[in-house]
Amino acid sequence: MAFFSHPNFFSSIFRQKLKSPLYLFINRMNFSTAKQLYTHFLNHPKNPEKTLASIVPQLNLNAPFVSEVLHKFSPNHPQLGLRFFIWAGLQPKYRHSQYMYGLACKLLGIRRNPVRIKEIVECYKIEGCPTNLKLFKIILNLCRQARIADEGLSVLRYMDDFRCRPDSTMYNVVIGLFCEREDLDVAMGLMREMESFDLCPDMVTYMSVLKGLCYGGRLEDACQLLKAMKIHGCAPNSVIYSALLDGLCRVGSFEKAFELLAEMEKEGGECTPNVITYTSVIQSLCDNGKSIKALSILERMEGFKCHPNRITMVVVVQGLCVEGYIDKAFELVRNVISGGHVSSSDCYSSLVISMMMIKRLEEAQKLFRWMLDNDVRPDGLACSILIKAMCLKERFVDAFNLYEVVEKKGFVSTIDSDIFSTLLVGLCQQKHAAEVTKLGRLMVNKKIKIDPSYIDDIHKHLEGSIEMESLSLLCKVKS
Repeated sequence: MAFFSHPNFFSSIFRQKLKSPLYLFINRMNFSTAKQLYTHFLNHPKNPEKTLASIVPQLNLNAPFVSEVLHKFSPNHPQLGLRFFIWAGLQPKYRHSQYMYGLACKLLGIRRNPVRIKEIVECYKIEGCPTNLKLFKIILNLCRQARIADEGLSVLRYMDDFRCRPDSTMYNVVIGLFCEREDLDVAMGLMREMESFDLCPDMVTYMSVLKGLCYGGRLEDACQLLKAMKIHGCAPNSVIYSALLDGLCRVGSFEKAFELLAEMEKEGGECTPNVITYTSVIQSLCDNGKSIKALSILERMEGFKCHPNRITMVVVVQGLCVEGYIDKAFELVRNVISGGHVSSSDCYSSLVISMMMIKRLEEAQKLFRWMLDNDVRPDGLACSILIKAMCLKERFVDAFNLYEVVEKKGFVSTIDSDIFSTLLVGLCQQKHAAEVTKLGRLMVNKKIKIDPSYIDDIHKHLEGSIEMESLSLLCKVKS
């Protein structure tokens, strides 16, 4: 490990920094300035921004300083804290991060008390404070962070009183909030309102509304909006298509989903479906008991030079096995392996796991042993699930022998300490002394921690042995 990558290296520098006179001076200065700001806002609750620049001309705004001031205001004067936060965001050399918006919402209780947004805008109006587009964008970003759609809409409406006109970015914030709330009629109304003000809905607008319509099950409206999007010269991309495709699949409208998939394939370019798109459709088909139909999507993928990956195979193989098409699952695995796009290890491991899911332990074990005999490496999950299932059936010797072969082959397994402990206890109870000794030594060598609840059962069979002494130490380390 490189010296500078060691955590103690950074902590030592940080400690030195804390002790440096310059750091302490700057820290005291920031504390003093924060207190000065706090006092100024308390003494000038009306239009404090007007004289603020003259009070702290050398103010170096940064996130820690803003955080410190917010913490001062939050207990008793959250509204003044909100006013400071908006003022800070307007300063030319500082910009609030997403984290700071979240912190402000939390400390100032904006989500719990959304009326504070309305109050702050009314204060600006009553006091005749200068406002601009950037100020209202900061307020809208707070609304977005707090997820308060109604207040966001009221901010848009207030802007006319200040002779400010919202831009498309601001409309997108409010439209997104109403889509999240599934108040889609308001969102679509705001979209039409944008057009009446000569503001063109962009990709963000369409994406928000389309996703909202899809998740809300309003698929006809979503399809109509997709057409309107094209008419207005906003070409949909794969993200837009995928959102609509996902919505169609989730409500079981597969024929329309296939039509849309064909449209994506025809469009090409940015709309070309990728392996994630196809796998999503396959997953929906398998979830709805249509795994045979999913095979046609696999053929379709190959036709468009898009090859399945490991996840695609897991989804299809599990779907086929759950529906009882074991032979078709084996045939598919062989075909995909011959194509060379997914490894034999991944394909056959998914078969082992799928057969375990449908309680076909004997067939799963037979396939697993075939993999070992033919040097096909099973993945850790398949190994773990199979050995655990054999332990549950109290076939401890078979489970241990299987694990021994995995070890001798040098294949990596992900068997956790609980399975090891269960296996050791089972071998002890069935009085398989040779296997107990082997497994005990192996666990000691691998430093596998033991759950303390197992130690009494193990102790009965290994009392006084070196293995028992070592295993007890491992147990004490864990506890």
